[in-house]
Amino acid sequence: MPSLPQGNQGYLEEHLSGQAEQAQLLPLIRAEKDSNSSIPQDPENKGVSQAVTGVKPVESEQTEMRMRQMCSGSETQGSVPSQQQGVGGRGSNACCFCWCCCCSCSCLTVRNQEDQRPQRAAHELRTDIPACEESPMPTLEEVCAWAQSFDNLMVTPAGRNAFREFLRTEFSEENMLFWMACEELKREANKSTIEEKARIIYEDYISILSPKEVSLDSRVREVINRNMVDPSQHIFDDAQLQIYTLMHRDSYPRFMNSTVYKDLLKSLAEKAVEA
Repeated sequence: MPSLPQGNQGYLEEHLSGQAEQAQLLPLIRAEKDSNSSIPQDPENKGVSQAVTGVKPVESEQTEMRMRQMCSGSETQGSVPSQQQGVGGRGSNACCFCWCCCCSCSCLTVRNQEDQRPQRAAHELRTDIPACEESPMPTLEEVCAWAQSFDNLMVTPAGRNAFREFLRTEFSEENMLFWMACEELKREANKSTIEEKARIIYEDYISILSPKEVSLDSRVREVINRNMVDPSQHIFDDAQLQIYTLMHRDSYPRFMNSTVYKDLLKSLAEKAVEA
């Protein structure tokens, strides 16, 4: 078979593309290889030719390299649109390493729920906290009596509000809230209402899963757990006394030296002087 002229061969190598053109070009290249191998060799150069046996001609090697590049380029161009389509179909909502759209959607849903959960929990916790008790402005004599005993402080709504404001600065407001909830439970007479309020108090202040859990010893907790089967108005009496003692010994002395108490006492003293 006659060999392809060198000028035409370069033209084909540079300008022809596609699988059909490659199929037509391969037979010509093979024929050129066969013709090169069939050329008689000079006896003087026989040893040199034997030494380089198996080495491909430079032009043939370059041709094969170009063919491989053309094949790899066509495969790459064919695969890029599919990948781009997959990326575009996946969209900006992807949140994991897989290419499955259903997985990305489910992961996105779970992530959104997790982002919203802390805000929802904080909002619910804040709305569950009772408002301060309604009380008139305390007199100077009442505020001075708070310094005489803890009982004088806790017996008046104004004293409890001021003490509760101080406990909030120490992140122990739950102690006062628990004590007030127990006092409210003691005033109930309806059995179903008692059971409902006892359950709420247990979940808010006794359960170890609650963020407002109060500090109680194991003995008191065991008694409450047994009595929760049939709760009464006095189911939390031991726990209430323990928290009352804790506030008396731990928080009350610091309250008397706090700015909350001193500022209130100073303002009332100034009003008394002006009057």
